[in-house]
Amino acid sequence: MSKELVVDVTSDEIAIALLDNKQLVELNKQKSNVQFTVGNIYLGKVKKIMPGLNAAFVDVGYEKDAFLHYLDLGPQFQTLSKFISQIQQKKGKIPSLQRFRPENDIAKDGKIGNVLASGQNVLVQIAKEPISTKGPRLSSEVSIAGRNLVLMPFSDKVSVSQKIESAEERNRLKRLLQSIKPRNYGLIVRTVAEGKRVAELDAELKNLVRKWESVYEKVRGANAPKLALQEMDRTSTILRDLLNVSFNNIHVNDEILAGEIKEYIRTIAPEKQKIVKYYSGKSPIFDHFGIEKQIKVLFGKTVSCRNGAYLIIEHTEALHVIDVNSGNRSKSGDNQEANALAVNLVAAEEIARQLRLRDMGGIIVVDFIDMHSRENKQMLFDKMKEFMSEDRTKHNILPLSKFGLMQLTRQRVRPEMNIQTMEKCPTCHGTGEINPSILFTDEIGDKLKTIIEESNPGRVIIKVHPYIEAWLTKGLISKRVSWILKYRRIIKIIPVMSYHFMEHHFYTPDGDELDLTL
Repeated sequence: MSKELVVDVTSDEIAIALLDNKQLVELNKQKSNVQFTVGNIYLGKVKKIMPGLNAAFVDVGYEKDAFLHYLDLGPQFQTLSKFISQIQQKKGKIPSLQRFRPENDIAKDGKIGNVLASGQNVLVQIAKEPISTKGPRLSSEVSIAGRNLVLMPFSDKVSVSQKIESAEERNRLKRLLQSIKPRNYGLIVRTVAEGKRVAELDAELKNLVRKWESVYEKVRGANAPKLALQEMDRTSTILRDLLNVSFNNIHVNDEILAGEIKEYIRTIAPEKQKIVKYYSGKSPIFDHFGIEKQIKVLFGKTVSCRNGAYLIIEHTEALHVIDVNSGNRSKSGDNQEANALAVNLVAAEEIARQLRLRDMGGIIVVDFIDMHSRENKQMLFDKMKEFMSEDRTKHNILPLSKFGLMQLTRQRVRPEMNIQTMEKCPTCHGTGEINPSILFTDEIGDKLKTIIEESNPGRVIIKVHPYIEAWLTKGLISKRVSWILKYRRIIKIIPVMSYHFMEHHFYTPDGDELDLTL
């Protein structure tokens, strides 16, 4: 199985595509100015207590107050609250958590008003990013994630991932971490820690403790709201969790990031450094690897499957609905039950892929084609669990109901990936009125002339739709050649598949856009 990672770095965002046998299975995008990322720790101020919801609204600096439910406070909330209060008030040496005496755990069925009050400062962590009209969702059960371990201050337990199948290995890791962890710190041992040696785990543990202790100086004497600990940006988090030695290739179009990834690979598998490759081609990296075309195909309302079947994906505020349609499969063969099973199995595989790709969360209801056989329904349920086993996000799948509906839940901590696949009308640009199309190449030529007269660049790169590129470079004396002869400049024309038909931009060789409005 071939696994590749393709990273596209631009001035305003980073996009990471995960390819499995050349098929796009995950796409993550992060704007460079993103805030309130999952994992960030803030010193917040309680704005309002809501007894009816058993929750509080907390100001962490977002335009809308964040939501903190009683059940998200964590059992050790009183210990956390007392410790942070002492840090804020203490002027001398900061007390050590290892020597701090824990308070009693809060009651599981307690009331928010018994532990929080309006105006109180509280240390919180972003559990869910702002989605739609909602502010962030918070937790006071603070955790700091590394590659192999997750540190949980104020806890004292060591838990090991159940995905590590060997009971002997799970016991080894548990005994090992219990022997080296500091007092008043808990740990979750991640799946990738399997087989790791004590030196590597100890070094990571010490690093995580240092990160937690860096919070002390940030909150001492601080006024809420204040950012206390910045989680790794989403790109780094994805790379930390995704990167492993099973990848065949990692392609990056940014030389600095490529070097950082290569350095990281060197720490986990030195023999695999060669899989990191810097891409310096002329065409955009997503075009070169066929990812842009897959995005256009896969993010629409209608998604085609193999054998003529297709999905209709609808989104609402409360849930997502996926309808499975047989398409031209219904005409093949006489056995309706066998056809329904074949279509449903193909659809289930594509649905599992779509959930990862779009990062769909919350409640998902799938309307499969009706089947009567219990064995076939069970087979579809088992296959769906198998297809979803590659999904790292927490999820739950229920068997088919008697109406042929399958219900899934998938943890949602970030807004769903939503890419607009419909393009503006290539002629009217959404206005309903068009310019004479015969003048389009003249328009590009006029802009080129103005750029050369005003900026006098030695080389000009023009990015256009592939059809327009073909027209401008067609023939022995093409438009491009005539411009080169006329202006005595090197002029390159690069096709970009993601552009709509008449979109065009001018660039310097360094990649800076020559912004010009005629």
